[in-house]
Amino acid sequence: MGLGAEFARQLARRGCNLALADINFPALQATGASIAAETHVQVRPLQVDLSEPEGPDKLIAAVSDLEIGLLVNNAGISAIGHFLDVPLEKHLKILALNARTPLVLAHALGIKMRQRKRGGIIFVSSGSAMVGTSYVSAYSATKAFNLNLGEALWEELRASGVDVLATVVGATDTPGWRAENPNPEAKTWPTVMSAADTVCESLDALGKTPSYLTGAQNRLAMFITNRVMGRPTAVRIIGAEMRKRYKE
Repeated sequence: MGLGAEFARQLARRGCNLALADINFPALQATGASIAAETHVQVRPLQVDLSEPEGPDKLIAAVSDLEIGLLVNNAGISAIGHFLDVPLEKHLKILALNARTPLVLAHALGIKMRQRKRGGIIFVSSGSAMVGTSYVSAYSATKAFNLNLGEALWEELRASGVDVLATVVGATDTPGWRAENPNPEAKTWPTVMSAADTVCESLDALGKTPSYLTGAQNRLAMFITNRVMGRPTAVRIIGAEMRKRYKE
């Protein structure tokens, strides 16, 4: 659903066959069937819990007979609340799914891409990666991991013909965002982007830059945060906004 489904749709419309992984298999099958009916590409739905230690290896085994030309590391979860009030098990699950899984997949599939001298890897990061973001602290930290890993691999792999991008997304209108936002209809700035625009900008940026922040308003907001404000001020202001948004 959300960004994952939109990446799948837009890649299918560009002629790519798909291997789609999700823990919710009935919803995944429905999404895959809809995309296949619309675009006539081949779709392989795979049920796997990528937060489990063996999850990434199961996925790698399930696509071992395919040539994976593009890996999109999109799966991710978050938890809203004070760091110490969120159970440690939840933090560890966020760490596993958001950071360990993309590292394992990028390593295993990236080796084959480098051997073929072609391919692409996208890490889906977040605006929360740019400044430590209160009340989603573990999520913010893992998205900073994605950002830095993606930028580093862009430099390491570009001579091998493998394009890498860390796409930094802001608030995007997805089912997950709506479920976590207490008032999704409220007007905010920067404006909440559509999943379609976010994915289109990300795919168009692949091969052109190590990282890309989607949305003109998001880029302006990040410029103000990182260049105009001092970092302590930015952390405090963002923390205050998070408290207000989630009524802490």
